[in-house]
Amino acid sequence: MVKSTSDLLALRSTAPVSPFGLIARARNDVDRLTTVLESFGYYECRVVIKINGMLLTDPGLGDALAALPKGSDAQVAVSFTLGTLYILRHIDIQGEWPDSLDARAILDLHAGQAAVASSVLAAGAHLLSVLQEAGYAFATVPPPVATQAADAPVLDLKFQVDSGKKATIGVIRFEGLQRVHESLARRRLLLRSGDQYRPSAIERARRDLLALNVFAQVSVRIGTQADESGGVPITFEIRERLRHAVSFTSAYSSDLGGSGGAAWTDRNVFGNGEQLRFAASVIDLGGSSTTGAGYDTSVKYLLPEFGRRDQSLQFSIGALKQSLQAYDQTSKSTGVTLSRKLSSIWTVSAGLTFSDEHIIQDLEVHDYTLIALPLTVGYDTTNLSSPLEDPLHGIRGSVSVTPTLAIGKPNAVFTITQVKVATFLDLSSYLSEVPGRSVLAARALAGLAQGAGEFSLPPDQRFYGGGSATIRGYAYQSVGPLFPAGTPAAGSPIGGTAITAGGLELRQRIGTNWGAAAFVDGGQVSASLKAVPDEFRIGVGAGLRYYTPIGPIRLDVAVPTKVQPWPNNDHFEIYIGLGQAF
Repeated sequence: MVKSTSDLLALRSTAPVSPFGLIARARNDVDRLTTVLESFGYYECRVVIKINGMLLTDPGLGDALAALPKGSDAQVAVSFTLGTLYILRHIDIQGEWPDSLDARAILDLHAGQAAVASSVLAAGAHLLSVLQEAGYAFATVPPPVATQAADAPVLDLKFQVDSGKKATIGVIRFEGLQRVHESLARRRLLLRSGDQYRPSAIERARRDLLALNVFAQVSVRIGTQADESGGVPITFEIRERLRHAVSFTSAYSSDLGGSGGAAWTDRNVFGNGEQLRFAASVIDLGGSSTTGAGYDTSVKYLLPEFGRRDQSLQFSIGALKQSLQAYDQTSKSTGVTLSRKLSSIWTVSAGLTFSDEHIIQDLEVHDYTLIALPLTVGYDTTNLSSPLEDPLHGIRGSVSVTPTLAIGKPNAVFTITQVKVATFLDLSSYLSEVPGRSVLAARALAGLAQGAGEFSLPPDQRFYGGGSATIRGYAYQSVGPLFPAGTPAAGSPIGGTAITAGGLELRQRIGTNWGAAAFVDGGQVSASLKAVPDEFRIGVGAGLRYYTPIGPIRLDVAVPTKVQPWPNNDHFEIYIGLGQAF
């Protein structure tokens, strides 16, 4: 705290000054540092600053500094005499407050406690927030009057509290709405006129409006007095987001090559927050795991607040073409998904999808019609609004169960179950540094396909290991069973009906915008989940991060610990993209 307050230290290299400017800066530091020490209870402290061994009051100091050779630095020494630490003696609370609240217990200040200014002011602010949360909207708790005793190093405090009358939420208004219908905003709010006044409920309402994704900014203006019914008027001041947005994406990995795409979004089609999004990408531009370029296109239409609050309905149409070492695929799909947010951390969704697929693997042609019912439960305590943001703490997890009917040769009915978990631990408390600078991240994946064998399962529905999403260092889809010698696709991936994978990554910020990472991934693909892995593959690597307002730009290099026996094997893999790997 003392070091961060000193201008002499903070501006030493960035804002050099003349000799007399240095003296003025030092004199200001005496006052600044004295204020800091007094705020910690050292009211008899003394700060002494010397420049080249001379006191600031020395009349010859300016001339001595001016006579220094050009390019030489003055030596500044700061010394402190703390004196006696002052403590609190009497804490008096005057005024009116409700009998249901114990103001003295809420303040939590005690005789004999160090007279630290920040603790005293925080206690008063806490008492005020408790009163307001209890419905006393216009309560006042001014800073206390502190009296220093003449005969001892003690302070006496006097708090003046006025709770005023209890209030409710009055008329709720919206300002700034243009295209968005007011009915949508009101339907979104859980706040109602007549509810007990609570700042926390008002703040939750503000965040709920932002969650609609149609507002760029939402602020709250609270009335300065209650109306005749005892209600406090609440006004939400809103600035809508631009209706249309265009975004671009690009990525590169040595196994999948390059990709690039664009998306156009209408965030508010008819005024109720409906979202229409067209996206198209060119994928598989080069890369050791691909045999030709492909595309990935989609159209999605989202209805928010569908049927009830925190529930949405999404319709989607997509087309995909990819030419991989494992198989060639062309598919068209349609689907509908109903999603519900159960709480701030839990979500559930259920969908129905139809896909027509044309797949070639091992020179065999497979045509399928897939009818699937994906069911997902999600859990997220990272408190981030975008998956591209850098998670610093919390857990992300999901469990999905997808019963599927595959009509083709052969027909099959199967269920795919996947469990994904990622957790993030901020190491700042262990390393005594700024929060978010050092983060330990871990992930785990387990998947199982039941009801169909390895070859009766459509190739794109099987599990494959390798690549950024599973085991970095191994080429995409290269981990798992391979076609044997003597077959047309000898050495190419077959895919499996079970997968287990995991990873551990240490992320370290460097300076303002840069960072580094070191990681290890591991996993296996097989015909069944195995408690003891027998074909486990491990990849290790490191990477650089450049942090931008929309997320970190990632460059990772990873190597396999065991070379895979397949045609286009790489001795290392490179991954470039926006956002962390998980």
